[in-house]
Amino acid sequence: MSLNLAYLAQGRLHLKLGDEPVRTIESKFAQTVRDRALRLQQQHGWKNEGRGARFMSRGLVWGQSAERDPAEMRVSITGLSRGRDLGELLYTLEVDRVTGIFAVRDGGNDELRLSHSADRHVQFVSARPNQELIACSVWQKAGTANIATKRAEGGALTEVTEGDSADLAPQWIPGAPRELVFQSAGVMRDRDGRYSGLGPYTIQRLDLDTGNMTCLAEEADSDFLGPQIAADGSLYFIRRPYHSPHERISIWRFLWGIVCMPFRFLFAIFQFFNFFTLTLTGKPLIDASGAKQQEMDVRRLMIWGNLIDADKAIRGARRTGEDSPALVPKSWELVRKAADGTEHTVARGVLSFDLCRDGSLVYTNGSVIDRVDSHGATERLLADQLIEQVVALD
Repeated sequence: MSLNLAYLAQGRLHLKLGDEPVRTIESKFAQTVRDRALRLQQQHGWKNEGRGARFMSRGLVWGQSAERDPAEMRVSITGLSRGRDLGELLYTLEVDRVTGIFAVRDGGNDELRLSHSADRHVQFVSARPNQELIACSVWQKAGTANIATKRAEGGALTEVTEGDSADLAPQWIPGAPRELVFQSAGVMRDRDGRYSGLGPYTIQRLDLDTGNMTCLAEEADSDFLGPQIAADGSLYFIRRPYHSPHERISIWRFLWGIVCMPFRFLFAIFQFFNFFTLTLTGKPLIDASGAKQQEMDVRRLMIWGNLIDADKAIRGARRTGEDSPALVPKSWELVRKAADGTEHTVARGVLSFDLCRDGSLVYTNGSVIDRVDSHGATERLLADQLIEQVVALD
């Protein structure tokens, strides 16, 4: 069975429509920002030569400095969602310090900017067909995040949660157009009020009309991620072990840290000189291109706020001959919790998933996308590298 899919891999949007080959969709807005930065760089080119490069390196656009190549501007799509209309896809985009919500239609040929701002960091956009509002998460400078909503046709973001917590990944509940489900974790702070980590993620249900929140799932030693509620009332989520940032370090880890200390010290010195070389010449000490650059991108893969050691998973797969390694451990389980409270593990090693209208679901382990039908049968849909999120566009 062929499905219409969108997935995010290495910060880029990919579309798989039916039996057609996968297409990569480029953001026209991001290209416009790059073009504008290039024009400004050309106008101020004299500042990049001789002494001007040292004393006149100031921001020109979107936080970019004059000596940087506009083609190297950080452009990353950070989240996907099906849209309000058939064939529409929403995504959040980061261009250095600017974030925004965009919609693409007509198979990626038509792009519409719904909002963008340098003051509010937006992620985890969510919409549903015929749903009046769009939901998202908005990060605050204090290290917290609130759920916010806005009308698709326009208007400002309205934050609907508050408090010293990280409220992420909102999803609309079928049959309840004014209710959301999302993950939430309390923020840990030291005696001076400084951020020191997050508690375990729980699953909360929010009624926008009354403001009431109900906890649907929580465990002291587990994180519950990316919750979605199916049409039959079943709750789906990813469960992974929770590790407190204040856990005691074992004696073996302490001794290993002492052994690694000289190497980390040398690496810090290298990074110190690399920073100045990059600042003055625009080039690093070592040209990170080709396979080396890909490995760096792998190590920087961030999922649900955690740095995923995908490089380690890929090396292990090469040793065993596996061609589709899971980028997260098997302890990351996709769980279905029925309305009567019974739980069933659908799959293991799951990084992202989405529910389909026909009762099936799609999920990814970071290397492949599989479909599980309503009877539990699994079908392989496609394979790619460093898949971060998958969305069903049925």
